[in-house]
Amino acid sequence: MALVLATDDTGGPEIFASVQGEGPSVGRPVAFMRLSRCNLACLWCDTAYTWHFEGDNRPHRDDRTFERKANQVTLDEAEVAERILALGQDRLVITGGEPLLQAPALAKLLDHLPDISVEIETNGTTKAPVPLDIRIDQFNVSPKLAHSGNSADLALVPERLDAYATDPRAFFKFVIAEPSDVDEVLALHERYRFRPGHVFLMPEGTDSETLRTREKWLADLCLKHGFRMSDRLHIHLFGDTRGT
Repeated sequence: MALVLATDDTGGPEIFASVQGEGPSVGRPVAFMRLSRCNLACLWCDTAYTWHFEGDNRPHRDDRTFERKANQVTLDEAEVAERILALGQDRLVITGGEPLLQAPALAKLLDHLPDISVEIETNGTTKAPVPLDIRIDQFNVSPKLAHSGNSADLALVPERLDAYATDPRAFFKFVIAEPSDVDEVLALHERYRFRPGHVFLMPEGTDSETLRTREKWLADLCLKHGFRMSDRLHIHLFGDTRGT
C-alpha cells in the first residue's frame, strides 16, 4: 500500500511546513501534506492539478488539464512519514484533493507518526474508517455549494453531514463567492444544526484584491448570522502557489 501525493513545482511530493491559512487553526505552524485525486469537481478549485487530468471532461473555469504523471507521485508510508518528521512540526494538516479517498494508506502513515496531532481537510462526502478516525484531532469539512458546479446529490450527502454535525472535532468551512451563497449555508444550518462557533464563511478567490473585496460584505453577513469568517492567509503571504 502507498500514498498518491500531489507534486510541488519541482516534481517532488507536496509536503512542506507553513502556517495554516484557513479555518479555526489559521496562523498555526504546521506540516502540510497534499494528496492527489478527488471525487468532486469544483469550477473554481485552486488545486485542480490534483484531479483535472488529461481526459477529464468535467468543467473547470480555467479549462486547463494536467498531465497525471507530472502531477502525481507515489510513495510508501514510511518515506512520507520520514519527510513529515523532518519538518519538525507537531501538527499535520492532510489536504487534497479529497484525502479520505486514501483512508487505509493514511491510517498506516499515522502509525509511523504516533506523537503528531492531525487535522484533515475533507469535502464531507465520505467517511474516515475507524483506524484512521481515532487519529484525527480536527476535521475541516468544506461542503460544496451550488456555485461549485457539483450537483447536490454528489456534494451534500445527508448521512455524512449528519455525522460531522454531531462530531465536536468537525468545523465547517463554506466557500462564498456571492452574498446569495449564504442562503444555502443558512438552509444547511437549519437542516443539520451545526455546533455554535463551528461554521466559517470564507471568500472564494486566489488573489488578495478579490479576497479583500469579498470580505468587506462577508463580514457583515457573519455579524448578521453569527458565523465566523475565515481569511486565506497563505494567498496574501505567498500568492496562489504550490507548497505554501
